[in-house]
Amino acid sequence: MRRDIQPNERAFSSKEVAEEVGIATPTVRKYGQILERNGYEFLKDGDRRIFVQSDIGALIALRDTDKPLDDTAKELAYQQKERLESSNEKELVIPDPYENLPQDPKQIKEILMFLANEIAVAREMNVQLTSDMSQLKEKVSRLQQDHHVISSSIGNSAQKTHAKIEKLTEQQNTYYETLLQQEKEKSEFLQKEIQNLRHEQKKEWLSQNEFNKRLEEAIQKPSEKWGWLFSIFKK
Repeated sequence: MRRDIQPNERAFSSKEVAEEVGIATPTVRKYGQILERNGYEFLKDGDRRIFVQSDIGALIALRDTDKPLDDTAKELAYQQKERLESSNEKELVIPDPYENLPQDPKQIKEILMFLANEIAVAREMNVQLTSDMSQLKEKVSRLQQDHHVISSSIGNSAQKTHAKIEKLTEQQNTYYETLLQQEKEKSEFLQKEIQNLRHEQKKEWLSQNEFNKRLEEAIQKPSEKWGWLFSIFKK
């Protein structure tokens, strides 16, 4: 396992490495395969290689070498192995935690008392935090209940408002239908009245026309007696 990676060291993808080194992405994959074949280790995410700055240096060495690629890859793998072993040796050196402890019993006692006070303070803080968390949970619970009540009230109000709107709409439609019916009845009544007036007018016209004919016939018969003329008006 590689231990030469620095904390927060940047990782590069194959495409980024290709741009950095100045070679094609397939060439990056080819160089990676050659290095692995000769013992070089890469960080991997599944089957995908993850490159760091030291890996980019190895790819540049392969790009610029005049030797066979496998020979150069073996040298790079050997250099990496030495680097990893050196890193492992440094990690194996574990400092003694008791090396700098005081030897005076009084100083040890003071340290222990200080630690005991710190632990007591930490316990009080934990108790306070527990209490605060409990209060916070209660507040959240109340807020949830209030939200439920408000949501229910809004829902009920919305339903009532919707019902009122539907009722008003129905009443308005009924009112309009009544007005339309009344207007229709008025229109029919007026049409009947107009028809009656026309009928009466027609009768009056026919009667007048008949009278005019009889008058004209009477005028055209001067030899007849005037009594016959007056008999026309008696009819």
